[in-house]
Amino acid sequence: MPPTDASANAGTAPVTDAGTTSLTAHESRIGPAADAGADSEDTLDLHLPDEFVALFAEDTGADGSRSLGATATATATAGQASASATSAVTVEGSGTGSGTGTGACAPETPPASTSPNPDDLLGDVADWGPVNTPAGALHLVPVRIERDLPIISRWMNDPAVTAFWGLAGPENAIEEHLRSQLVGDGRSVPCMGLLEGTPMSYWEIYRADLDPLARHYPARPHDTGVHLLIGGIRDRGRGIGGTLLRAVADLALDKRPACARVVAEPDIRNTPSVAAFLTAGFRFSAEIDLPAKRAALMIRDRSLRHLL
Repeated sequence: MPPTDASANAGTAPVTDAGTTSLTAHESRIGPAADAGADSEDTLDLHLPDEFVALFAEDTGADGSRSLGATATATATAGQASASATSAVTVEGSGTGSGTGTGACAPETPPASTSPNPDDLLGDVADWGPVNTPAGALHLVPVRIERDLPIISRWMNDPAVTAFWGLAGPENAIEEHLRSQLVGDGRSVPCMGLLEGTPMSYWEIYRADLDPLARHYPARPHDTGVHLLIGGIRDRGRGIGGTLLRAVADLALDKRPACARVVAEPDIRNTPSVAAFLTAGFRFSAEIDLPAKRAALMIRDRSLRHLL
């Protein structure tokens, strides 16, 4: 789960149904002899065609047992197979959860994604690949504890970062934070940001609509959240945060067709962070109270991405 606080100042850029079915009025009034008395003489002699009778003719076995004729049996079997197929399609379709998200997207929204792994809540971030930015090629690579813990720990213990991330401490505490995401249900993916192959930033890409954050703002299905930490001191304070944020936000919109918005919630006091989001094409939506801070809700809309 992403940290409560994620900001991007000069020293850091944490850019942090079931419906019911009821009978219609017409259907509810139809029933066998619903209004007829037991001695009603309004009867109808119905003569079935011979073929229809033959269809449901009973076969008598050698032991005296009775069963449906072969034609009826075949018909019933085919009907059951058809019903099973329909049920399977319905379950599979509802399992993707993309119908609601697609409706939330603006006219530009492409069809909902048909990911081969419907259980992946973020669309295989590991397969998003690199993206070109004015600062160079940026590649988000999911964190590997044994490889990345030392450098992430060093970044998190930088005083300029600690003020907003609040994760300073021994490696085992930071490892716990990372591992909780890596072994979770996939709603948050911690990543290293490689710029031209060099690790220089830490990212958390997460499902904001499935995060506790959703209790504090009017979330929409498939909202994608982003936290960013610029690790290297030489990469801070020169506008690179806004450049990378725009690239990653647009990458998320490109790779997650059901997503209509990318959101973030930097500390309202972190003016450089808010400025970085504005530079990246996010709009300021509202101030929201979170458990550990008052935040600026920043949103990058799919429908406005080519205008901002």
